[in-house]
Amino acid sequence: MAAASLTDLCWDNSFTRELPADPSRDIRPRPVTRAAFSWVEPTPTSAPSLVAVSDEMLDELGLRRDVVDDPRFTRALSGNEVTPEMTPFAMCYGGHQFGNWAGQLGDGRAIALGEVVNERSGRQMLQLKGAGPTPYSRTADGLAVLRSSIREFLCSEAMHHLGVPTTRALSLCLTGDKVMRDVLYDGHPALEPGAVVCRVAPSFIRFGNFEIFAARRDIDTLRTLADYTIRTHFPELGEPSPEVYAAWFTEVVRRTVEMVVDWQRVGFVHGVMNTDNMSIHGLTIDYGPYGWLDDYDPDWTPNTTDRQFKRYRYGAQPQIAQWNCERLANAIYPLIEAAEPLQDALELFVSHFNEAWPAMMAEKLGLAPVDGLDDRPLVEALLDLLPRTETDMTIFFRGLAAVTAGTDDLDEADLLAPVLDAYYRPEELTGELRHATLGWLRDYRNRLTRDDRSPEERAAAMNLVNPKYVLRNYLAQLAIDASEQGEHEMIAELLDVLRRPYDEQPENARFAEKRPDWARTRVGCSMLSCSS
Repeated sequence: MAAASLTDLCWDNSFTRELPADPSRDIRPRPVTRAAFSWVEPTPTSAPSLVAVSDEMLDELGLRRDVVDDPRFTRALSGNEVTPEMTPFAMCYGGHQFGNWAGQLGDGRAIALGEVVNERSGRQMLQLKGAGPTPYSRTADGLAVLRSSIREFLCSEAMHHLGVPTTRALSLCLTGDKVMRDVLYDGHPALEPGAVVCRVAPSFIRFGNFEIFAARRDIDTLRTLADYTIRTHFPELGEPSPEVYAAWFTEVVRRTVEMVVDWQRVGFVHGVMNTDNMSIHGLTIDYGPYGWLDDYDPDWTPNTTDRQFKRYRYGAQPQIAQWNCERLANAIYPLIEAAEPLQDALELFVSHFNEAWPAMMAEKLGLAPVDGLDDRPLVEALLDLLPRTETDMTIFFRGLAAVTAGTDDLDEADLLAPVLDAYYRPEELTGELRHATLGWLRDYRNRLTRDDRSPEERAAAMNLVNPKYVLRNYLAQLAIDASEQGEHEMIAELLDVLRRPYDEQPENARFAEKRPDWARTRVGCSMLSCSS
């Protein structure tokens, strides 16, 4: 039977029960040593209100749908009420940020309430983002604003429905308070509405949780954390030992590869792939300055901080993920004291990616395997072609499902028709570029003749991996604009569309349109900062 309130859930707060705690309850910024977490209470707010909730996450957690009508639900998920079952805390971790060791970081504005367990979804940790200061807040206030909270809430759920491994979002609450933020760090701060998102994941343990103890040579706490992680979240690997640590790292590597391949499949750019933003579960975590490719540009990054060097650009995400896995390997080396098994796992990253990425691209293009046929030249030719003029990635790949197999020489207009709507400036499709595009489409049609599936079967398969709807940057911004004026309906409307990203949904076709011209350079649509 579904629970009528948060207190009726089965709480089992293993993280705080089994790992060492910071003995001080001082929330002022300070170094925290030999502790996996600090006890922290959320900061009460002036007028909390519930803006949005994920019905799917209510079901996953075993909560009744009408729980949202209970004021205690809103109070708890906005940081205004801590029930006896909860053990609120902030985690201690470090990380490499933009390639450099940053030392202690930690949950500067995220406070976990605890863990709930049920048969449907196993162990899930509930965490409030924007719930107030912690010892890890450094010079920040621990709060979050509405615009970034809407983006996190919507993208967490959108990614789940796209089939991309991700943390989830249960709720979005307004706090009733104002928060000062300088959105572009350009000396123009302004007050914005404050908000809190309740995030959900099996745990929020990151690569950086292990890095901080390794950097401090606190091997005892490093081992305690690794043993807890394996016993709680990877019990199938067996009791912790050097061999099991290596097997666990191999599994983390495998999951990380699968996550990044899915990012590349749907055109998602994380924007800030620091090691403290890498989940040991292989889940997309920390939706900050992320973005979606509108036009296919491998060099695009949504993060203003990354504008110069573009370390976290779309095309570099696989390499950065591998680099981050290497940092985790270095961190857990003291538990194994042998480089070979860790190196073997890192080599698995390369081999697994080199298998998974071509397989993913073949699915996007609807190319069934043919013995002895190498489709790499066809794939590489397309990826060289797409950036030569602004081409909407989502619309282009979705349109390919309508391309017919054949060796006959179609009229140029008919050949281009399935993908023509993907071009932002179709008038640029002239001369050599037009010739190359038509040539690729002819080669593609010819390749499709080797597929034994019917056109309908192939199109259906392609439409299961090429979404019709993604959380386009401008759509999120429109929802933010409306919500900041007190009109929250578009959040629910977008969430409903994004629940079925692979369906045609003719009634919602406007949400699948290309980025409008006004959004080309607007803040929030083209570039974002870490300010939230």
